[in-house]
Amino acid sequence: MNIEPLAGTIGASVSELDLRDLTDTDATQLRDAWLQHLVLFFPGQQLSASEQRDFAQRFGTLEVHPLTEKLEGTPEVTVLHSERGGRADVWHSDVTFNESPPIAAVLQQISGPESGGDTMWANQYEAFTAMSPAMQDFLRGLSAIHTAWPQGHPEMKAERPVVLRHPETGREALAVNRLFTTRIPQLEQEESDALLALLYSWGDRPEFTCRWRWSPGDIVIWDNRCTRHYAIGDYDTERVMHRVTVLGQYADDTQSPSPYEHRLVTRLSASSAFNRR
Repeated sequence: MNIEPLAGTIGASVSELDLRDLTDTDATQLRDAWLQHLVLFFPGQQLSASEQRDFAQRFGTLEVHPLTEKLEGTPEVTVLHSERGGRADVWHSDVTFNESPPIAAVLQQISGPESGGDTMWANQYEAFTAMSPAMQDFLRGLSAIHTAWPQGHPEMKAERPVVLRHPETGREALAVNRLFTTRIPQLEQEESDALLALLYSWGDRPEFTCRWRWSPGDIVIWDNRCTRHYAIGDYDTERVMHRVTVLGQYADDTQSPSPYEHRLVTRLSASSAFNRR
C-alpha cells in the first residue's frame, strides 16, 4: 500500500490497497498509520454495506444504534441523509455526552454534490501541544460537561477531563467541542464561557486541519479521541453517507489529575454542583 500525508499535521491518503482483501499484516499497518495520521482516506473503494462493516470491525466493536436509520441486513451501518438531519456543519467530536463515546467512525459517500460538501478534520494533539506550558498545566486540572442538548436531550450528560490522554498513544489532546461541551464546572459561568470560546477557536486553527473533497465510494476513518470534524454545508443537493461507529477505550483510565484539580474542586464544589447544566 501507499500512504501519503494529506496535510502538515493530520490526515493521509491510502492507495494501492483493496479494503475487501486485507491481510492481518495490512490491518496492523493501517492501524499504525491511523494512530499516526489520525484520519485515513481511501479513495474510490465502493464498498458494499457488509464490506464496510467488516473493514470497520478491524478497529473495534461496532455500535448498533437503536434510533438511527439502518440498512436491512447490516444494522451496524447507519444511513445519513443531508436533507433528513444528516448535516453536521459545526466543529465537533462525536457523542461526547456519552460516558463511553465512540473511538472511531468509518464513513463512505454513496452520493453527493459535484462540488461542495467537503469535510474537515482538526488535530487536537497539536492544538494542545501548541499551548504554553502554563496553560497546559491549568487545563489538565479542569473537567468539562458534555450534554446531548442538540438532540433535544439535555439530561444526557457526561463529565470528563478537558485534556484527554489517548489510551493507545499516551499523547494528550484537547477534548472540548462546540456542539456538545457546555460548561467547565470548576469555573464561574463567565469564566467558563470565555475559556471555552478560546479553546474552540484555538483547536480549529487552520494549521491543525486537513480537508477532503468527496467522491462516491470514498472511505474515511478517523480517531474520535483526538480530532474534531466539520461537514461543510456549502451545497444544495442531497448527500447520502453510510457510517459505521466503532466502540472501545475512549481515554486512558489511569490519567491522574494535576494539583490544580484538587484545589479548584475543593474551592468551588458547592457552586459547581449548583451551576452545572
